[in-house]
Amino acid sequence: MLACAGTKAQEAAAEMPRPDTLRISLEDAILRARARSVDAAVALNRLRTAYWEYRTYRAELLPEVNFNATLPAYRKQYSSYQNPDGTYSFVRTNYTQLNGELSVSQNIWLTGGTLSLNTSLDFLRQLDSPVYNRYMSIPVALTLSQPIFGVNTVKWDRKIEPVRYSEAKAEFMSATEEVAMSAISYFFNLLLARENHAIARQNLATAERLYEVAGEKRKMGRISENDLLQMELNLLEAQSDLTDCESSLKSNMFQLRSFLDYDGDVILVPEAPAELPAVDLTFGDALDKALANNKFSKNLLRRQLEADYEVAKARGDLRRIDLFAQVGFTGTGAQFKNAYDPLKDNQVVEIGVKIPLLDWGKRRGRVKVAESNRRTIESQLRQESRNFNQDLFILVERFNNQQRQLDIARQATAIADRRYNTNVETFLIGKISTLDLNDSQAKKDQSRQTYINQLYLFWHYYYQLRSLTLWDYASSRPIDADIDAILRQ
Repeated sequence: MLACAGTKAQEAAAEMPRPDTLRISLEDAILRARARSVDAAVALNRLRTAYWEYRTYRAELLPEVNFNATLPAYRKQYSSYQNPDGTYSFVRTNYTQLNGELSVSQNIWLTGGTLSLNTSLDFLRQLDSPVYNRYMSIPVALTLSQPIFGVNTVKWDRKIEPVRYSEAKAEFMSATEEVAMSAISYFFNLLLARENHAIARQNLATAERLYEVAGEKRKMGRISENDLLQMELNLLEAQSDLTDCESSLKSNMFQLRSFLDYDGDVILVPEAPAELPAVDLTFGDALDKALANNKFSKNLLRRQLEADYEVAKARGDLRRIDLFAQVGFTGTGAQFKNAYDPLKDNQVVEIGVKIPLLDWGKRRGRVKVAESNRRTIESQLRQESRNFNQDLFILVERFNNQQRQLDIARQATAIADRRYNTNVETFLIGKISTLDLNDSQAKKDQSRQTYINQLYLFWHYYYQLRSLTLWDYASSRPIDADIDAILRQ
């Protein structure tokens, strides 16, 4: 998929930097991608959404203060009125009214009910003759609203929402590593394109030289017409390859430049990383870090809690009893001070009951559905956990083998380069066929591509491990970030 050549071919393809040319390392590309790419912006916006959802949940646990007022209301209308003898008549009303209420409410974490403290004042002025004023006050009223046998939503939210937010933070950290993986792909694609372009130019120059030599040898009768035609065909193929490589170079340049948010006139020159992090990795250690840090374990816990909540909610709906109680004082009077002196008791107690006598098993069926869904989710979670462990095991094995693959590819590249150079010199003195020369050139190009492909795989596996474990193996510490500082940006 990805390929390019090693340091030697990189030096052969290097150009003199132009004013709009920017040499960029893999580390530079990753840092800019995390700061400027669209993928990074999407991950940040998802984190902001999760943060404000969590803030909303936290606010619901705190007392809420509200002020409601009507300033003023005016009524001039007719309304029905029942007379003492049972007949109805229409009476005219003409009044203005003002009222205000201040309330403090608090959700009760332990029981799931709501406790509120209220104070209010109402003023009414009758405008038709005779004109008079009336005041009514409720200096203090304490109200309790409590569902009995129903699900305690506040308790379940306190279990689920912190896990959900922790999952969102871990997802953001993993997303930043996935942004790095995307940057690595674009970086090595461009590195491949530049190296293939350099190889194509080198092969074209060699083909021109060999064709010129072959023409002289043909005049002297030292090679056959078939060999000369083969050299000419090689020259045409080299010209065609160079055209294709130029197109590929422009395409991959545009993709990396767009991903990193560079101006359209900037020429990026990727530099192959020379140093690799030394990582001694075992599956057990990687699994422990992944289960402690990755969003996957938090996702499993959240989904299990949500399934348990649905079962509890369905069971709570089997029967429902609501308690409403209010105690306080009230007063009325024609003057403001009389509305507060003397005060009278104001007490309300209501108990509502809703128990289905015949619902044909509807509510019981909902409980069974919720329990069945929970068992299904539990099975899915077990399967996903096994798949996660298996994928992590395979990734660890591939990463541990990748260093050896890189060493082999580096040695093969050096050998293929020496073989090709030797065959070119041998062909010039007429001791090797064109088939052997073409084979050595193909192996040279292939070995260069294989080396960079192996280099790409190493970095891809490395950042994939970072994404799953959220662990920085270079510095031996967890991958963490100041979430509050990021959200303030």
